[in-house]
Amino acid sequence: MTDSGVPPRPPLVALLARLRRYATGARRRGTEETRLRVRQLEIIVVISVQAGLAAALAWWVAHNLLGNPSPVFAPSAAVGTIVTAIGQRSRRTLELLAGVGFGIAVADLMVYALGTGPWQIALIVSVSIGIALGLTGRTGTLVAQVGGTAVLIATLSPSERDLELPRIVDAVTGGVVGLVVVALLLPVNPVRVVDRAAEPVFTLLTTQFREISLALRERDQERARRALDALCGMGPDRDRLRDAISGAAEVVLLAPARWPLRQEFERYTRGIDRLNRVIEGSQELAHRAAVTIECGEPVPRRLPDAIERLADTLAHLHSAGRAGRDLAPVRRRAVVVARLAGRARSAGLDNFGDAIAAQIRISAVDVIRATGCPGGAAVQMVRGAAQRGEHTGRPGAGRDERGRRDGPRAGRLTRGFSPTSPTR
Repeated sequence: MTDSGVPPRPPLVALLARLRRYATGARRRGTEETRLRVRQLEIIVVISVQAGLAAALAWWVAHNLLGNPSPVFAPSAAVGTIVTAIGQRSRRTLELLAGVGFGIAVADLMVYALGTGPWQIALIVSVSIGIALGLTGRTGTLVAQVGGTAVLIATLSPSERDLELPRIVDAVTGGVVGLVVVALLLPVNPVRVVDRAAEPVFTLLTTQFREISLALRERDQERARRALDALCGMGPDRDRLRDAISGAAEVVLLAPARWPLRQEFERYTRGIDRLNRVIEGSQELAHRAAVTIECGEPVPRRLPDAIERLADTLAHLHSAGRAGRDLAPVRRRAVVVARLAGRARSAGLDNFGDAIAAQIRISAVDVIRATGCPGGAAVQMVRGAAQRGEHTGRPGAGRDERGRRDGPRAGRLTRGFSPTSPTR
């Protein structure tokens, strides 16, 4: 008998079950990777078309409406605005304009004082870049434009006069046209932008939860360590997701065509905020799993079961949120996760194993809150499910393996919460 009172499965059945899990995981990963590539191609096409349209429109406005015979910098500024990291276009456009103005002021003053020539160019550019870095404390669009404008003024002043005003006008024209294209003519779908960035985060998180589950089942400490390393390496994906949310918020604010998506976008971002808490908890979960295995602590079967069900719940949260479906099933799945964690405790856990069960319950609360459920209600659901799991998992409790008592009760607890309910 196992520690949960259930007869062990024959080795062949266990092997077939493991092979089935591997095949299912490989098929899921292949489907997710294909979907991710398609979505990346979509955003590449959108940005490329936006850049081409902005360049042509900026040149036309500067040449035909403003009378600049060679508006080279207007298309360049427009393209720079479009390809700037999403979520920072407004700020980068202001930096571009500030950089041009600052570069003109410094370069003009130094050309007037020193004249022109090779050593003057070197000194003008060095001083301009140094002052810009000293004021901003970092590199970026402003510093690049200060340097570029200083080079232009220092090298072309002897042969061409009055470069300052056309340069400023081109910068303003290109930046404004770029923002108009992004906000009015070809605005991206803010929810899809966030979803594209969230896809690799959800994929990696659910994959590593399954890896932690397998590590505990097989008492494979190295596997748990690899999962921990993968989870700690999520920084770039999380940064891209943060930038995507910032950019989508910019589109929702500036693009009238996307204002109807504001409520859906806010609901999605509330869920993402709770997802970040799950990510932070997952790192602690992987670390404790590795230590649990290293210390030889008992690992009841329900403990890795709960982690695997948590991975499935996160995957369902992502798919349901992306499709705009009712999120009540996600809450019910999270309640089952908490119940399994409670049953693992009733089977007997030592210090680190008990910490894993506690972290599973915390993550279940965060998942329920990501669906729009208030914090107090989410804690009540998880606490109640975990307590019932502990009760039904005790020997002689008279409950079957699936814990039927929790189904109707879980349904009653999770009904009545709208996916758009405000979180606390």
